[in-house]
Amino acid sequence: QVQLAESGGGLVQAGGSLRLSCAASGLTLSNYVMGWFRQAPGKERDCVAAISSRSRYTFYADSVKGRLTISRDNAKNTVYLQMNSLKSEDTAVYYCAASDTAWYTRTYDRPSKYNYWGQGTQVTVSS
Repeated sequence: QVQLAESGGGLVQAGGSLRLSCAASGLTLSNYVMGWFRQAPGKERDCVAAISSRSRYTFYADSVKGRLTISRDNAKNTVYLQMNSLKSEDTAVYYCAASDTAWYTRTYDRPSKYNYWGQGTQVTVSS
């Protein structure tokens, strides 16, 4: 049974930092593209970052470039999202997800391409 478990969310002041973790079990992480998505109330679930299976390639949404960094440790079956210089508009539930679709298809920002999802972790940035 595949499980993705996010942790590290919480309440932080604007300008602060958080590090999210996503621990995977029941799958071999190195076989998957991993993505971090977020969803604010009343909005769609959007991809903020994605990373190829061996960390060679990364993708960032324009709104987070230079502030968020995605990384992975396949040996630990864990993916991370380092979030710096947080803004109130970063407030959302953050989800990690695993996709078996190859990176070269450039569909890593599409939720429909992800096979497995975590339960989400709330990030709240106070201004």
